[in-house]
Amino acid sequence: MSAESWKLTLPCTRAEAEAIDIAEPWGEPWADNAEIDPMPVLMTTEDVIDDAERWHLDAYFEREPNSATIALVRALVPSAGDTAPTVERLTSEDWVTLSQAGLEPVRAGRFVVHTAAYPADAPPGGRAFRIEASQAFGTGHHETTAGCLEMLDRLASAGERFADIVDLGTGTGLLAFAALELWPDAAVMATDIDAIAIAVTRENAAINAVAADAVALVVADGIHDAAIAARAPFDLVIANILAGPLVDMAPDIATIAVPGATVVLAGLLGTQADGVVAAYEAQGATCVERLARGDWTILRLQAAG
Repeated sequence: MSAESWKLTLPCTRAEAEAIDIAEPWGEPWADNAEIDPMPVLMTTEDVIDDAERWHLDAYFEREPNSATIALVRALVPSAGDTAPTVERLTSEDWVTLSQAGLEPVRAGRFVVHTAAYPADAPPGGRAFRIEASQAFGTGHHETTAGCLEMLDRLASAGERFADIVDLGTGTGLLAFAALELWPDAAVMATDIDAIAIAVTRENAAINAVAADAVALVVADGIHDAAIAARAPFDLVIANILAGPLVDMAPDIATIAVPGATVVLAGLLGTQADGVVAAYEAQGATCVERLARGDWTILRLQAAG
């Protein structure tokens, strides 16, 4: 528990809140700011008013944020414009506990995802994963990641078998861990463009008793790394990223997928699904299933045969 913690609040739009929930903001220029350690916990909440587009962002810090840090947070929510942020000192409060308020365990198929503050047992025949809320991307508390867990569970329940699996943009490692749980004999690789995400994945593997060598971890921009090329092609490709990058990556993903491979894509709103599907159909893929979770859609495609 921190003896002193701080909360910074700014208004934002729903679109900005959703982007923060599924993006990993801790790249440049955050990494260059030595005063931000540890990184803040970000929480987005819908305002309790009759306007679904009005949300706000809370950033929790272990020390008072300076003007440079406030500017970095402000950059995440451009709609706030020149709005003065609310900055308040939280005494005798545990900022991690505050940030996790309301983050009850999430159940998706045979999986349950929880934090240390809200422990949960695995369902019969299932698996529980502890993923902390401070690791915002891929925690399982967002509809996209929970939807991917559900989709993977469906595949296993239908008797699908995979030997070579890659989780592109792994974030916290959760989907790679789930794939390994479902197909323990498979070779599983998890990649991310952010070295911090790979470090977090390694820590989460230890927390969840996943053997250190069970998932190959690679820092890579998309598929462009010798380690990925050496392991390709894959019969299951998972990519929980964003709609734009998913469209851009369609040709690359086609090159690392075996004929007829299963491709699970997420991180896209329902309104973006048709555009993503079209990009993969242009590579010869076929959309087999769409799973809706709130405003979000998880796609299951079959690569060209």
